[in-house]
Amino acid sequence: MKKTKILDVQFDVCTKNEAIERIMDILENRAHESGKQIATPNPEMLLEAQKNADFKTVLNKSWLNIPDGIGILWAGTFNEITKKSSGLNRAFKMIFSLLGLAVYPKFCTKVFPERLTGVDLMESICAISKGIPIFLLGARPGIAEKVKTFLETKYKGINIAGVFSGSPSEYDFTAIQASIAEAQPKILFVAYGSPNQELWIAHHLHELKSVKIAMGVGGAFDFLAGERKRAPKWMQRLGLEWLFRLIQEPSRIKRIYNATIKFPLKILQQR
Repeated sequence: MKKTKILDVQFDVCTKNEAIERIMDILENRAHESGKQIATPNPEMLLEAQKNADFKTVLNKSWLNIPDGIGILWAGTFNEITKKSSGLNRAFKMIFSLLGLAVYPKFCTKVFPERLTGVDLMESICAISKGIPIFLLGARPGIAEKVKTFLETKYKGINIAGVFSGSPSEYDFTAIQASIAEAQPKILFVAYGSPNQELWIAHHLHELKSVKIAMGVGGAFDFLAGERKRAPKWMQRLGLEWLFRLIQEPSRIKRIYNATIKFPLKILQQR
């Protein structure tokens, strides 16, 4: 599978269908192999990785890295169109590409063929899981149970083998490990937020013997449980989910600033 790097973090270049085929190959044909970690890095995660060496290492060792966020697609396109550019030319192309993103989002698919959010990838896996046991770990108490109900209603025949809230603290690991050992899931979704969930998976996956696919899903549980609303489809297509979230939660202003201002500037500075 083709790969590319953004801010020194490696991404897989693939469509959703290609990612799903690769995941199902592990689950159906290579169950004897050790567990695989999936990550869906977004601009905020890449900024965190610049100052957190352990986190960057984990992302680069992840078995599958899918771009989550229109900002990642933009960065891939910008890097592609500025391979031989420097100075003011590079700055002008940044402005041009950002305007292109706002007017015609498909402009940003020169490297990555499509955007695939963590919650969309999670649902796509659930849709084709064919009874494969799944475990939901993380979020606030009671949220994983709501997600279980939602998924069982939406996807007939899905097998949610267990749920557990807990935390990424080592204090909780014994109870988490026991619960997972009892449920024997092959798929593990972890909703502890980044970078905690990626670091937790990297540290503990080898101890969860039944798990073949482990994926950090951030706030996906909150969306699926109905605790938060997702942006309308038209806003998702235009890459404006960040604006919808800002309207819903003004306290996210710093995170939005990092994704929409700080991240593009960091990409511009990198050669």
